[in-house]
Amino acid sequence: MLTKRDLLRSAAAIAAGAAIVKPSLLMAQSYPDIVEAKDIAEEGLIYGLPLVMNYAIMYEYAVDRNSGQFKAPFNQIKNEPNVYTYKDTAIVTPNSDTPYSFVWLDLRAEPVVLSVPAIDPKRYYSVMLCDGNTYNYGYIGTRATGSDAGDYMVVGPDWEGDTPAGIKQVFRSSTQFSLAGYRTQLFGPDDLDNVKKVQAGYKVQMLSAFLKQTPPAAAPTIDFPKIDKELAKTNFFDYLDFALQFAPAQGNEKEIRAKLARLGIGPGKSFDFKDLPLEHKLEIGLGMKEGQRKVDEAVDNAGKAINGWRVSGLPGDSAHYNGDWLKRAVAAQAGIYGNDPEEATYPFTRVDSQGQTLDGSKHNYILTFPSGQLPPVNSFWSVTMYDGKSQLLIKNPIDRYLINSPMLPGMKKNEDGSLTLYIQKDNPGADKEANWLPAPNDTIYLVMRLYWPKTEAPSILPAGEGTWQPPAVVAQ
Repeated sequence: MLTKRDLLRSAAAIAAGAAIVKPSLLMAQSYPDIVEAKDIAEEGLIYGLPLVMNYAIMYEYAVDRNSGQFKAPFNQIKNEPNVYTYKDTAIVTPNSDTPYSFVWLDLRAEPVVLSVPAIDPKRYYSVMLCDGNTYNYGYIGTRATGSDAGDYMVVGPDWEGDTPAGIKQVFRSSTQFSLAGYRTQLFGPDDLDNVKKVQAGYKVQMLSAFLKQTPPAAAPTIDFPKIDKELAKTNFFDYLDFALQFAPAQGNEKEIRAKLARLGIGPGKSFDFKDLPLEHKLEIGLGMKEGQRKVDEAVDNAGKAINGWRVSGLPGDSAHYNGDWLKRAVAAQAGIYGNDPEEATYPFTRVDSQGQTLDGSKHNYILTFPSGQLPPVNSFWSVTMYDGKSQLLIKNPIDRYLINSPMLPGMKKNEDGSLTLYIQKDNPGADKEANWLPAPNDTIYLVMRLYWPKTEAPSILPAGEGTWQPPAVVAQ
């Protein structure tokens, strides 16, 4: 992952030349034997994968001005005036429904105040607060807080202080660095100027500026380590070390952190990969590879299989994961920065109705919603096409990456009132083009998004157990 799906997959395939700790640690009485070291490395990969993925994206978006994906420095908002396209590669399975705005928050010196304008209740928007542990620790927006204007404060894990007058709600990040990801609904290409007006009303201020007070002393300057595909292959635990120093241990992390410490992994530590004996190198590498295999397998089997789709409620806050590190890793790898299921639920599939891999080079497909059985949402729904290997949006001749409910007035329904989507690499013809979702000439990954799903029947909630089910993708 990182800039390609395989980036962190390759991070786990540690070469024999990669090692974990300085040789002196081998002399320590508490240092595990090679078999236990392999098991700890496996657990460490699973535990650390979301933190390292998050760091890599933060580095591209907020640190490396030459990354090609850079958005803005810390504590400055960057409004994206367009939806994501195939050119956007930093995040896998990117949402192309809602123009994004991003703020990477540095909460070390003082809290940050996020202010939102009054927004038409018909236009869905949300501000998802996701910390370095990839916990969704709060929401501002249509579902969570309504459509009125408001000022909200985000604080770091160690902050202590009173809530100032005028602040509607305080959100606490479990890490010193955090992401505020804004999604603003776009009704169609001609609606973009309206979205820009909404985005212009999003304001970010340090607490001292909000209170018109003298700011506190600045936090120390950080030398952020460069991360890329090759560095991630050999330095995975270096990056985990770096991320952990800004993530105070929570109660349910004490056991895994104690295990990692026995390998010399933890906040403020650093590794010398060169000098570990070969057998330790190999066992550590095998452990990491096995950890990644378990994550891959769990992603493929996430949630419940319904008509070929996997329906699950993966993302959530710290209490939602409750120390289930595999569940957290699966949520990150399946689509980092995904919403809680109450905010948006994401059925996804790689197979057709017969369980065969979706492949645009071999078949055309249809997806038909029976009359009266479109996805039940309070806001809107979409079906997005991704390349099956990279999980990125695909270049196509009509620049269409998804079909969503705002497009329904321009689409053709069948005589019985049902709606059929044509999923194929070639244009199905002028009479069907409005319902065409262009596919790659290769494997396919489809993701359905239900924004603010209804809770009363029919509903997809609880995820995987709801009364509404996505229809199967059928090969032609």
